[in-house]
Parts: sequence; C-alpha cells; structure tokens
Amino acid sequence: MKKIFISFLCYFLATVIWAKSDNDIYQKQRSAMIKSQIIARGISNPQVIKALEKIPRHLFVPPKLREQAYGDYPLPIGHGQTISQPYIVAYMTQKAGLKPTDRVLEIGTGSGYQAAILSQIVKEVYSIEILKELSMSAKIVIDELKLSNIHLKVGDGYLGWSEHAPFDAIVVTAAPSKIPAPLIEQLKMGGRLIIPVGDFHQELVLLTKTKNGMEKKTLLPVRFVPMTGKAQQK
Repeated sequence: MKKIFISFLCYFLATVIWAKSDNDIYQKQRSAMIKSQIIARGISNPQVIKALEKIPRHLFVPPKLREQAYGDYPLPIGHGQTISQPYIVAYMTQKAGLKPTDRVLEIGTGSGYQAAILSQIVKEVYSIEILKELSMSAKIVIDELKLSNIHLKVGDGYLGWSEHAPFDAIVVTAAPSKIPAPLIEQLKMGGRLIIPVGDFHQELVLLTKTKNGMEKKTLLPVRFVPMTGKAQQK
C-alpha cells in the first residue's frame, strides 16, 4: 500500500512539474509575442496589452498547433475557419475604443479568443457563431477559464442579437460583402462598429453612429474568412 501511495505521489508531482514547465514556456512565448508583435507595432492601450498577457491564446487553438499559437499569423481551427493573427485581434480591440462599462457584441465566436480578450476589458460580451461545433468548443475553453461575462449564441451573425441590443460596440471577425443593416440598428448612439468588408479585396472599417448618420473610417487592408448565412444572400 505504501509503495502504491509513493508511486502515485511521484506521478502527481511529475504531472504538476510538467504542467508548470509547460505553462512557463507558453508564458515566455506570450510575453515575446506582446513585445515583438503588439507593442512594437503601435498597440499602446494598457487594457488591451493586459488582456493579451492574461489570456492563454494556446488554449484556443487545436492541440497539434499549440506550438504555433503565439506566431505572427492566423491558424486553422477547423470547419474552414481560423483564429486571427494576434496583432489583428489587438488592433481591432484597440480601435473599438472600449470602456469598462461597455456591452459588446462579437460576430463570429470562432475559437473564442477574441471574446476572451474583450471580456477582460468590458462589462459584458455577447458572441454569436453560426457553426454549432465551434461555439461548443469555444464554450469549453471559456468555461475552463471562468470567463463568466461572455454569453454565447449559435446563430446567424448577420442578424445580430436584438434581444440584448443596443450595444456600445460591435466587433465582427468575418467579412460580409456589405455592412449588415441589423448591426447598425443595434448600435447605441455613439457606438462603434469595426468590421472587415469585401469579397476578394477586403478593408477593415470603423463606423461610429452619430445623430447625422454613420461616420466611416477605413483602417487597413485585411483578409478574413467570409461571413456566411444571410450575408451570402446579399
């Protein structure tokens, strides 16, 4: 019995040491990513940087790709979808001009990483994913990290989430050919919508809702997966 206990204790300690070593490696990779990919490219919002430091990006990618989780590029997550390049996640989050009291709608949960980053900055995150399998896998990681201010829904992001509108900001991570009217309707006055728009040639645009209509600012060329569902019927 004593030998069994000692063997179990040794196994337990080895597992703990391995897990800590594994986490230390990912933490170093995450710190290097933030320094070289994020801060070096002009991301200066302290809340965005803090969120990137806290959220373990490697948990949101398939296990076989975790060694690449902090690379400067998007990665496939299955079903023809990707987790965005870290810089793009940081850039869009900073440009959305978020405040701690904000309620944010995300279109395209995907891996759940963007929602997790948003959850560290704002009060509530509502995230919609059209693919049930992706929404379910994102929920597993989000629950594991105890991110209780993220609310998930399986549905067509083109239509938004009217039950919880209006939103202070909307972040879209899939590209429609035209800006969906329901998303504009679900913005608060003064609210911001950041969205990639276009088919083959896409541009990331920032729209702000004002009393005189929508103010539009083109930010940079991007390449996102296309928005599916009703967006493809337009």
